[in-house]
Amino acid sequence: MMKRVKRSKKRDERDVNDPFTNLPNDMIVEILMELPPRTIARLHFASKHLSSIILDKDFIKLYMSQSSTQPRHLISLRRSGDMQMQRFQSLSQDLSSSSNHDMVSFKMNPDLRYVFTPPVRGLICGRDGTKVTVGNPSTGQFVSLPRVKTRRQDIFSVFGYDPVNDVYKVLCMTVVTTRNYMSRVGNLVSWEDIVSEEHQVITLGAKEKWRMIECKYPHRHYTGYQGIYLDGFMYYLASYKKKRSLMSFDLSSEDFNVTKLPEDQMLQEFGELVNHAGKITIANQAYISIDLWVLEDASKEVWSKTAVVIPYVTDMFGRLRNFVFMGILGTGEMIFSSHKLFYISYDPKSKKVREIVINGIGEDSRDTIQVFFDHVESCMVL
Repeated sequence: MMKRVKRSKKRDERDVNDPFTNLPNDMIVEILMELPPRTIARLHFASKHLSSIILDKDFIKLYMSQSSTQPRHLISLRRSGDMQMQRFQSLSQDLSSSSNHDMVSFKMNPDLRYVFTPPVRGLICGRDGTKVTVGNPSTGQFVSLPRVKTRRQDIFSVFGYDPVNDVYKVLCMTVVTTRNYMSRVGNLVSWEDIVSEEHQVITLGAKEKWRMIECKYPHRHYTGYQGIYLDGFMYYLASYKKKRSLMSFDLSSEDFNVTKLPEDQMLQEFGELVNHAGKITIANQAYISIDLWVLEDASKEVWSKTAVVIPYVTDMFGRLRNFVFMGILGTGEMIFSSHKLFYISYDPKSKKVREIVINGIGEDSRDTIQVFFDHVESCMVL
């Protein structure tokens, strides 16, 4: 027979004497809006009344709406060696130094080496093989998802938000990759002939589990390229019918679609996906310019092309550096990097250039660092 657990009288008294119940909700919300996400996550455990406000979806949306006007750089650092540690640090995109900014850290399983996809609405997803974790880097709260149900060697995962059902989802696709992969007639199968065989989706929630879904477009993702999220869709580059194509995944209907790319050799071979002014864009870095192919109409496969000429590096800094195009901020500024913690920002409209130097972290050569732009902080408690 199960023993009945008596309720704690002290806990009841704490709830009754909760001082926050004496304050108007509007005043509490106003105070919470001024606090960093990590503090809000801690206050969630301090008071039932506070918790009810913090967990309310309207408050979460209000906080995110405010944060979206102040986008930040998000740095993910995985420390190797004896002290395995995963750290996240966000800093204002208007500042050139990372000093005096909160750093959220948590201890890792030393056997796991998570690689994170770009954050979506404040949350971020990391995967190491079949192990997946989703968390809020601003609060340090991470949850482990069920393992991906596969024995395949090559796994591609993308993370996004379903605005219709107000949920986050992870999509995983798996591919068989063996050196002696042979066709039925005994000939070696080319890379383009190998396509993803399993397509699985998991919805973040109390009863989360992986679900197999159908894909009508046999394709293979490009290893080493990340997908990007935009307005309820995930986009990524893939090989479809032996040609480089743009794949999209509707997070609400869970349907795939394919868009033909322009017949441009450089774009076909080297183009990378970016979000440019709220539009899906494929960017290709030429010698002194960036070619931007903007998807104007997906249903009609209409693309437009613009070329942005960038100044010579010696003109900007008086010294030679090898800069690589990294992406475009919501402000329209283009980001270039010469190494993992030194960036420059170039505004094509004003022609202004500024340095972005991130100090104080990643000084150990063994550290693995990822930097994400236009990160929006969230106070969501997981």
